[in-house]
Amino acid sequence: MDFVLTEFGLEAPIWLLVAGAVILLASVVFAIIFHKLLFPLVERFTNWTPTNSDTRLVRSTRWPLTIGIVVLGAYLGVVWPLDLNAAQQEVINTAFQVAAVVLGVFALGSVVSNAFSWYIEHIAPLTRSNLDQRLMPLLRRIAVAVVYGIGALIILDQLKININPLIAGLGLSGLAVALALQPTLANLFAGTYVMTEGVITPGDYIEMENGITGYVVDVGWRSTRLRTWHNNLVVVPNAKFAETIITNYQGPSPAVNVYLTCGVSYDSDLFEVERVCHEVMDNLLETDRNGVKEYGGWFGFSSFGESNVDFWLFVQARDRLASFELQSVLIQRLHQRLREEGIRINYPVRTLHLPNGMITGRSGVRNGRRRNRRPRKGVQIFPSVWGDADGPGGEGPDVGRNTT
Repeated sequence: MDFVLTEFGLEAPIWLLVAGAVILLASVVFAIIFHKLLFPLVERFTNWTPTNSDTRLVRSTRWPLTIGIVVLGAYLGVVWPLDLNAAQQEVINTAFQVAAVVLGVFALGSVVSNAFSWYIEHIAPLTRSNLDQRLMPLLRRIAVAVVYGIGALIILDQLKININPLIAGLGLSGLAVALALQPTLANLFAGTYVMTEGVITPGDYIEMENGITGYVVDVGWRSTRLRTWHNNLVVVPNAKFAETIITNYQGPSPAVNVYLTCGVSYDSDLFEVERVCHEVMDNLLETDRNGVKEYGGWFGFSSFGESNVDFWLFVQARDRLASFELQSVLIQRLHQRLREEGIRINYPVRTLHLPNGMITGRSGVRNGRRRNRRPRKGVQIFPSVWGDADGPGGEGPDVGRNTT
């Protein structure tokens, strides 16, 4: 006896319909057994490997396979008992093909996402830079989006929808969007360049070509943030950041060299000066935690200056902040030791010798009378006779002064 489904135009014996329902019910039962009992056994085999990457990848297919068993049972339960014509069979096949593609895309997307997550959790922390932790989340989103995008195109193709105009339209619209978002995309690619180079990291103190200085707070995909000495936040677009010249004071190592110049009088014993300077630097590196003792202290005479014999001192601080304190202490101790040893640092002195016939306006002839003024301290005056340049009673040029 035939059981007629007049609403859908389908005919089938009732025992076949019962058999189809049994097949569907059996697939549900088998899916539950597979999900609860069989799949955990498969996971146990992956525990023998040294890493848990395969365990995570296999686990990500658990639900898609379980649902796939039910879908397969439903397909068999519908196709086998019913007497379908060609058009109906094609509709049923298309529906189940779409369902299979959806499950496959879901499974593949889950596998890709778990693979990236496993790398971020277990491999990225072992690398020297934090580039993996910054780059992999973005790549994971892009990869999953690509999988779902390809799956959507396959589904449209299964539904007999011509995707060629869609692909062409996506290309044109993508070009229009790219032109509209050109500054944002430029910052995005520049941010990728900045992070992949690894030249700067959060915490570094840098100086840009335009004079902006500060500590790197964060290196993002669109911009890089700096904290200045005034505790202000400066946001620099990555497109500009990648094109400017940058000085990183934390590289190639956090240690910063401290270079100090000084000079002593020409009547000083230069060998004694060198001995005193080495003692000052050695004592400083022994007692001050800001100095790098292993680097040592360096000394050398540089030139015969206008008032002193110039020399330089060279030590190294552990970082940039420590360099300021170390340089200040070095100047204090060096000045104290030179005073104790009687080694003089001359003030800048310049003596002007005037030619005959010229005097200064402040000590020369004014209104026909010569004024005698006692030179001030630090001023050396060479008197002479005033000429006719300004006539009687005029003041000559203010020359002949030697100030300290």
